[in-house]
Amino acid sequence: MLIVGIITTRFSARLGVPSLILYVAVGMFLNNFIYFDNASLAQLGAMMALIVILFEGGMQTRWDQVHPVLLPSISLATVGVLLTSLSIGIFAKFVLDVTWLEGLLFGAIVGSTDAAAVFAVLGDKNIKPRLKTTLEAESGSNDPMAVFLTISFIQLIQMPDMSVLGVLFSFFWQMGFGVAMGILMGKLAVWSINKINFDSSGLYPILALGFAIFTYGSTALLQGSGILAVYVAGLWVGNADLTFRQPILRFHEGFAWMSQILLFILLGLLVFPRELLHITWQGIIISALLIFVARPVAVYISTLKMGYSFKDKIFISWSGLRGAVPIVLATYPLVAGLENSNLIFNVVFFVVLTSALIQGSTIPYLANLLGLSVGEKVTPTHSLELVSMGKTNTEIMEILIKEESSALDQEVQNLELPKDVLIAAIIRDDRVVTPYGGTKILLGDILYVMVPKAKRESIKKVFLPKKDRQKNRRIPVTN
Repeated sequence: MLIVGIITTRFSARLGVPSLILYVAVGMFLNNFIYFDNASLAQLGAMMALIVILFEGGMQTRWDQVHPVLLPSISLATVGVLLTSLSIGIFAKFVLDVTWLEGLLFGAIVGSTDAAAVFAVLGDKNIKPRLKTTLEAESGSNDPMAVFLTISFIQLIQMPDMSVLGVLFSFFWQMGFGVAMGILMGKLAVWSINKINFDSSGLYPILALGFAIFTYGSTALLQGSGILAVYVAGLWVGNADLTFRQPILRFHEGFAWMSQILLFILLGLLVFPRELLHITWQGIIISALLIFVARPVAVYISTLKMGYSFKDKIFISWSGLRGAVPIVLATYPLVAGLENSNLIFNVVFFVVLTSALIQGSTIPYLANLLGLSVGEKVTPTHSLELVSMGKTNTEIMEILIKEESSALDQEVQNLELPKDVLIAAIIRDDRVVTPYGGTKILLGDILYVMVPKAKRESIKKVFLPKKDRQKNRRIPVTN
């Protein structure tokens, strides 16, 4: 499944179709040879995959980019999800001919955008940074709202006399405790990674992964939002001054791809294609209402007076992809044994396929049409790290020279560097410059400095502005 999934990624890029469509197709094809209908097992495997995907998504998100769009992202993740869920729930009640609570349950399941789908589709697209960050922050933080609404409606169906005040208290507890646990576990993960000296650098990514899983488990055990906690922890870890940063990021990037492949193949395996034929017209109607009515209305209302143009809102509306999370949430009614759970699951699956196929494959074209693409995506042309085969106290810091840096326009020989610190290379205008004593440090240079771990702070004082030294999470340093 891994080999087939990776090969289909190549076809996905050539066909302009989101890779998740092909992964799901592989699962549906395997369904002809493997009988699989264990919703509980699929739910467990899917949640494990989502932990990895959300943690990696958080680590790749830059806080200095998220901070300016924090308010609209939170608004989209809460108010936007609520409005989408309510409107689609009303439509679903009449289109699917179910009860009001079952209709609202369906709306809650498809109410959130999906982090795995959004990260995968937008990852290599050079969209305006503010829009791209808004969509990624929304998709990474709106799953808890959808999970809360889904579980609440299932409980209301099973226990009609449940207290509404208890539901509201549960919401604020899950969100607040999820954020608090994410920050706490993120801090603990950073401290552990930077303080513990392992014999092999390959253990640091495993340690980070362990903290991601432990963050979800401990938060969920205490009735908090484990999904939100994992994303916040990843955001904290990814923006921290971290030792062995590059091995950690690369490991989780690869592991997130593997999780995404297995996640969608597993969910495709859970579907019986012939059953989708019986709900085709209902799926088409609800998909159209979601794409062209519910999502645009929710985006327009939840981003009022937040500085987004009409074109921006069109793009945000169109980029609200549905993916793994709605399908995972659709397994909750199956596990709970609700009367119309099979109908809900099949229609949700149809809606996700429609969203990914139609919206996901046209996002780049819409961005160009609206003038929201900012040219070719810029990727670093060089990278340097110290790969240790054993125990070492030395690492390589990557430092960007800014205008406020005291090292700007200084010659290397005039810098007050300790004897055991070496500037190994300088990246200047995509060229590798071998430094010597008379080499001058220029604005925009990227320095790779070999330094003992104990002298990291002293090196920051030489090269970094004072404000960056004080705010470690915003220091552009990688190892």
